[in-house]
Amino acid sequence: MFYREAGQFKTTYETDQSVFPIIQDRWFIALILVLAFVVIPYFADEYWMQAILIPLYIYALAAIGLNLLTGYAGQVSLGTGAFMAVGAYATYKLATSFPDLNILIIFVFSGFFAAGAGIIFGIPSLRIKGFYLAVATLAAQFFILWLFNKVGWFYNDSPSGMITAPPREVFGILITGPEATATTRYYVTLSFLCVFAVIAKNLVRGRLGRSWMAIRDMDIAAEIIGIEPLKTKLLAFAISSFYCGVAGALYIFVWLGSAETEAFDINLSFLIMFMIIIGGLGSIMGSILGAAFITLLPIFLTNFPPMIGIHIATDLSKHVEEIVFGVLIVFFLIVEPHGLARLWQIAKEKLRKWPFPY
Repeated sequence: MFYREAGQFKTTYETDQSVFPIIQDRWFIALILVLAFVVIPYFADEYWMQAILIPLYIYALAAIGLNLLTGYAGQVSLGTGAFMAVGAYATYKLATSFPDLNILIIFVFSGFFAAGAGIIFGIPSLRIKGFYLAVATLAAQFFILWLFNKVGWFYNDSPSGMITAPPREVFGILITGPEATATTRYYVTLSFLCVFAVIAKNLVRGRLGRSWMAIRDMDIAAEIIGIEPLKTKLLAFAISSFYCGVAGALYIFVWLGSAETEAFDINLSFLIMFMIIIGGLGSIMGSILGAAFITLLPIFLTNFPPMIGIHIATDLSKHVEEIVFGVLIVFFLIVEPHGLARLWQIAKEKLRKWPFPY
């Protein structure tokens, strides 16, 4: 079968511990990158890029950030939307205060502001965990949005209370603003997702990732063997919030263009949480698969019934979508807690043993 490992010898430790030790995996990832960077922009129209692919990549980036915290470090958070808001509002303030600063650098700087907020609201994790920590991060969700809504300095005292992405160029190419093309914004979000996904993958494979997983599995035992809970947990909150902050900056400046604080409400936090539950906790690939599933499922539920001759009212279709989400979350929690990533892993294991997959 095409997925056999026969003849692929690993002669060094680096080769054995590489991200993709099997050559078929490397070819598969290369094919995915060619499709994403070359084929899709050539065939996809503006609707697909603006309404589906760009938000999918942004959600995937935020899901990776939350998965680092919840899936790998075991710290439950319901404040993802708030940390994304910190990144968005930090980007707005930096872009309007320093108009000559490269907007891509501003996106990265905004992540550091979100990381600072994550550290502040991650301090309770040193004393509480589980449901109580979720409530603490939920308080961050409401407090941060209330602060941005009430203090006019954050949105430059705009009468509408909205933040709007100003037009900014990089090497003569318009990145943000209403005149920026969908193709350009597509490449920006895709590039950020690829770079940060690779960084996250290497983080969880290193010493820091092992420390996170030790804290997740049994924090007392992790402390006994020399892992510092204070440093490890706060780093998890900082890095996770950094990812969410960058995703929040892209959310407004590359996708929506302008928004109020309601764009980062608790529903967004739950949406990102659903992505990592369905995609798979403790998996970078699962974060991307979960974001794709949650983004594409409503489109499927909207368009599939008319294709088979069933016409559903718009309001009923929305209710059906929420019911399906709930059923799927319960299904994955009971049947396959590791989500779509685990199903993908099982499929690869069966292919390795084909034609005797059991």
